[in-house]
Amino acid sequence: MKINIFQIKDQHIAEVKDTDILINNLDDGLQIMVDCAAQEAYKAILYQENISADFFELKTKLAGDILQKYTQYDFDIAIVGDFSVYKSKSLNDFIYESNKGRKINFVATRDEAITRLSKD
Repeated sequence: MKINIFQIKDQHIAEVKDTDILINNLDDGLQIMVDCAAQEAYKAILYQENISADFFELKTKLAGDILQKYTQYDFDIAIVGDFSVYKSKSLNDFIYESNKGRKINFVATRDEAITRLSKD
């Protein structure tokens, strides 16, 4: 796993990337948060290809469990990907509602992720 930290305004944002799946379970999701926080980054850009398909199946509760912890610990994320591949109405509703807030964002590009995370 590679974590690049960059600063926008007075905020550190982590970009987390790898060639493999990084999030398979709740512990993996929490470890990413811990690794980013250790570098004083409380906002992170994650990529769809690094997240298990189970995350996008809401019935597994993986997304809910991880995102609840991120919200609880004031850790903001933007997940970059093509979410049109998912035909689940409940997932699409979840993405829509998440994007109304500031804590959890599902976006199409890295630039959009940076824009969303750098808002005050």
